[in-house]
Amino acid sequence: MLDLSIIIVSWNVRDFLAACLTSIQANSAALDCEVIVVDSASSDDSVEMLRSQFSWVKLLPQAENVGFTKGNNIGLKAAQGRYVLLLNPDTEMIEDALVQMVRYLDAHPDVGIIGPRTQNTDGSPQSTRRRFPTLITAMFDSTWLAPYAPRRVLDDYYARDVEEMATADVDWVQGSALMTRRVIYEQIGGLDERYVMFSEELDWCKRIRSAGWRTVYLGGARIVHHGGKSTEQVHALKHIYFQQSKIRYFGKFHGALAALWVRLFLIGNYVEQLGVEGIKGLLGSKRDLRHERVQMYWQVIRALVHP
Repeated sequence: MLDLSIIIVSWNVRDFLAACLTSIQANSAALDCEVIVVDSASSDDSVEMLRSQFSWVKLLPQAENVGFTKGNNIGLKAAQGRYVLLLNPDTEMIEDALVQMVRYLDAHPDVGIIGPRTQNTDGSPQSTRRRFPTLITAMFDSTWLAPYAPRRVLDDYYARDVEEMATADVDWVQGSALMTRRVIYEQIGGLDERYVMFSEELDWCKRIRSAGWRTVYLGGARIVHHGGKSTEQVHALKHIYFQQSKIRYFGKFHGALAALWVRLFLIGNYVEQLGVEGIKGLLGSKRDLRHERVQMYWQVIRALVHP
């Protein structure tokens, strides 16, 4: 059996994907691995580039944009490795990160998921280790209240007590680079496709923890994540999917009342932002930008009211 299957879901990020694959090829010689690219109906010649420059990749082109979650499940079904790595196309391996992650899982049979230390394009740290969110966290994470959050709330959620270079148990790691065991996929299944994108890795880590496995952040293994190069192409949908996924997670693991509370809170949050942007536009402040934001917030509010 192969050591590792690397699964990459890609949509219109040809140049980032090429850099990602080049970094994998340069840093995986010590492993017996395969790379599976699920192309989600890209229109930027990604498929042609893969066929001409990376013929060693197992290409699974889709006729439509299947989304991040379904795309990963398509890749998981085709994977043959002992371990599987869900990897974003806008990432690059640094030195022996893949080898370190595989060797750590080999040495720690009770660990179910592992995530590497992640850097931004400029080399600054990108936080990817987390603890499970609470209803209090939902009030402050990615909302206008974030600057007013009690420090301990977000410090705990973002696991800020864990040093960048440490190796430590956490609750979950972000899906830009997430390695798990094939036997776990066979045990609990793939990602929940009710999440189009966002929170799907949180859900998966929660289910894997419930099945008795540990999740570990491995600070010695490093990657670069250029960040959101697919989702930034559809800004309003990014907000809609992010918040709908948050509601879905709380409903699934905390119950219907918790989901309702989160939904109402988020609607109020976007109504407030819409009002602020509308007033700024009426006062003549960057009217084109304000109009664009008002339109986007209306889309998000409608999606949250009528899911």
